[in-house]
Amino acid sequence: MKNVILASGSADRQEILNRISVPFKSIITDIDEDSFKSRISDPIDIAKTLAQEKAKAAKKSLLEKKIEGIIIAADTLVELNGQIIGKPLDEKDAFRILKLLINRTHNLITGIAITETSSPKMIKDYESTKVEFLPLTDEEIRNYLKCGEWKSRAGAYSIRDKASLFIKSIEGSSSNVIGLPMHKIFEFLKQEFNLNLLNEY
Repeated sequence: MKNVILASGSADRQEILNRISVPFKSIITDIDEDSFKSRISDPIDIAKTLAQEKAKAAKKSLLEKKIEGIIIAADTLVELNGQIIGKPLDEKDAFRILKLLINRTHNLITGIAITETSSPKMIKDYESTKVEFLPLTDEEIRNYLKCGEWKSRAGAYSIRDKASLFIKSIEGSSSNVIGLPMHKIFEFLKQEFNLNLLNEY
């Protein structure tokens, strides 16, 4: 059985793997995301590049520790009319972001990168899901922000928690909105890395 390494400290991504009973280890990578965002304009390219850099950093760390395994890395961002919306800096910034998104449809883009410590192969891809919000008053936004789930989340919300109250529709992969497009990861692991998550776990 191959070790699965999740190159992310995201509680949401870890929860996805826990729910499907895939044993994994988590490693947090330290990359300068802003340096890549300043050089790349296309949201899809940014998400894929950041996922790749996280995978490469995780691979380097694991090789130094002589730990073998398959590495899954991801980066999620929100795109609205060509504008990239990342994680809020603080509660005031979270309010600004949600004001932009209410009563509108935005794209939630997740870049993924999968590699293995024993191979130079690196698979990169992305998934985009359309999310539409209901209209909210300023008071409703402020009351939502009190729960704190906006922290460290692209778009300043979490679909699996209280934000589910004002998400009108989702078009595309639901697991992608949480941070990992599992249907693509399942196929890539099976086809490229000989790891079938249905058969082995």
